[in-house]
Amino acid sequence: MNKAQGFGLNLLTRFAASDLIDQLKMRKLLEKTLYQGSKSGFQLLGSASRQFRPASGTGKQRLPATSKNLFDLSLSDEQQMTRDTVQRFAAEVLRPAAHQADDQANYPADITTQAQELGLLFYALPESYGGVASEQSVVTNVLIAEDLGHGDFSLAASILTPLSVANAITRWGTTQMQEKYLPAFGEDTPLSATFAVLEATPAFNPNDLKTQARQTDQGYQLTGEKTLVVLGEQAEVFLVAAMLNGKPNIFVVEKHDTIGIRQNPAMGLKACQTVTLQFGNTPAALLTDDDFDYQAFLDLGALSWCALAVGTCQAVKEYCISYANERTAFGEPISHRQSVAFMIADMAIEIEAMRMLVWNAASLAEAGKPFHREAYLARLLCNEKSMKIGNDGVQIVGGHGYTKEHPVERWYRDLRATAIMHSGLHA
Repeated sequence: MNKAQGFGLNLLTRFAASDLIDQLKMRKLLEKTLYQGSKSGFQLLGSASRQFRPASGTGKQRLPATSKNLFDLSLSDEQQMTRDTVQRFAAEVLRPAAHQADDQANYPADITTQAQELGLLFYALPESYGGVASEQSVVTNVLIAEDLGHGDFSLAASILTPLSVANAITRWGTTQMQEKYLPAFGEDTPLSATFAVLEATPAFNPNDLKTQARQTDQGYQLTGEKTLVVLGEQAEVFLVAAMLNGKPNIFVVEKHDTIGIRQNPAMGLKACQTVTLQFGNTPAALLTDDDFDYQAFLDLGALSWCALAVGTCQAVKEYCISYANERTAFGEPISHRQSVAFMIADMAIEIEAMRMLVWNAASLAEAGKPFHREAYLARLLCNEKSMKIGNDGVQIVGGHGYTKEHPVERWYRDLRATAIMHSGLHA
């Protein structure tokens, strides 16, 4: 069914590229048909997938690496179809809702519902657990994050959080963890899950955590505090980073009365409803038993945040181009001034550099090759350039850029999170 859906939408997409529909004045109708058709197709796909449940004794599931010989920037038909759908969702749903979500510091319930209709969670689940994933899809996940980030950074992070948890459990979870939690992500009301990695310590080092885990007869118990936990109050399950025997590891924690939750509003990420979690001898279980790679866990999280930043920076650039062409001063558009034109040109160059580094690292990760160096370089560049682009966006709009009248103010605040967040998302 997935191939049939892709074939049908591919035909529609090819027809959309022809000049005939413009002559017949059918462009708007076809665009609406493409969006609704792809959305309905994902709903149908999700409905069918939910009929699958893991059989007893299925065993631990691991998605194989994608077979690649070269760094190929071309997208498959399925990836392009996914991008087209996500881009429309970001433009038609996320962008219009972003201002109010930020102003009210709330992740709207209707956004949750509409995001579920996209069926993105099923790309994280192996077929044996009700999903459609047959191999690792790091590049596709990065593309989804970039396109959602183009709609809104904060709402996109909220949407991607449960998808990221499902990715992590699929990649590293034990058989018990997978059989217990993965089917819940494919239900009509998916499992609400998030990460708890960051700590409120100066120069936070994710390899030297204050949160500690100790083994007991019943399993493990956690003590410590985590900050800026995305959607932490609503989450039913947490993936928590903690030290065990002097080494960092990831633990699965279900909501428990030993977890203290307090509001922790931040400069940006308002729609993420970030909170601080206090663990007081909280019961926990190890995510994995033998093949866990903590550095890869951090690197994949960094790539997701970087992809969000690339999408949001693209939105900043496009908004500034439109504004500079329309805003006149001394009888001409301000885009005619070299200082403004060069600033926007620098944005375009920096965004392409960010995108290439992120895509390169994701491609290597998907192929099962070492990618730590590339992910580190991508994070360094995105940390620096995303904040610069956000700042330049405010600068180009001028005094109005500092007010909520223009979205560059919100994008500037959200983009600063790129250099702060460690994991919390997972490609």
